[in-house]
Amino acid sequence: METGVIFDIKGFALNDGPGIRTTVFLKGCPLRCLWCHNPEGMDPKPELRIKTASCQHCGKCLEPCSHPDCKLFGRCLHICPRGCLSVAGTEITSADLAARLMRDRDIFGEDGGVTFSGGEPLLQARFLRETAAILKSGGVNLALETSSFAPPEEYRAAVEQTDLVLADLKLMDPEAHRTYCGVPNDRILENLRWLMGSGRDYRIRVPLIPGITDTEENLDAISAFVGDSPVELLPYNTMAGAKYPSVGREYGLPRLEKQSAERVEEMRKRFRRTVGGEIS
Repeated sequence: METGVIFDIKGFALNDGPGIRTTVFLKGCPLRCLWCHNPEGMDPKPELRIKTASCQHCGKCLEPCSHPDCKLFGRCLHICPRGCLSVAGTEITSADLAARLMRDRDIFGEDGGVTFSGGEPLLQARFLRETAAILKSGGVNLALETSSFAPPEEYRAAVEQTDLVLADLKLMDPEAHRTYCGVPNDRILENLRWLMGSGRDYRIRVPLIPGITDTEENLDAISAFVGDSPVELLPYNTMAGAKYPSVGREYGLPRLEKQSAERVEEMRKRFRRTVGGEIS
């Protein structure tokens, strides 16, 4: 039985595939996108999370502590009078995770299902596949949200277990991708070429980062690459940097303004086929 690390489970998700879904976030990501809005999902191991805005620096958490779950972090996770300390990341077996997700079966019904997100789910490929197999045996619809940065054999094996792939495509220029995402994009493009010809159900998701991914040059290059593929445009999340201090990281971009609905509509016209709801 495989054991993995997750950092969140969110029910009643409406934007991670069809119907009402439960989205599970697997920890760890090989990319370092400067606009990432899940910094607690970057490191594959459990890590300390501190509500820095609420911390009064009383020092109680630094006092000697005998709790076994606190030893890893050198702090007492339970003594803070304001509840500022928690852990991002929980170890769980595939069987236990599948059982937890199956409890939501009556909520998402026949039209919804489970979406694996992250981080990057394929960084825990064996754990993902084992969990997916258990859920599929129970008739659960599965979606995979992925950067597509993974060894081709692992990518294809995971895709073939899911009903829908939500595949990010951020930047076509390889140097720009390395600069803003921390890795080259050749493996991503190779996997996407396979996906687009595989016959599987998929969407290409393009995050619209002002001045970086939403340029005419990049969007035209993506449009030429994906052809008639269904494309979903994701406007910039202005709250993307809010969680970084809690896990001791700095947000990599200055404050940017979200694109207007009119601007997003202009960008949609560059693609042959777009999917997704209204832009608010």
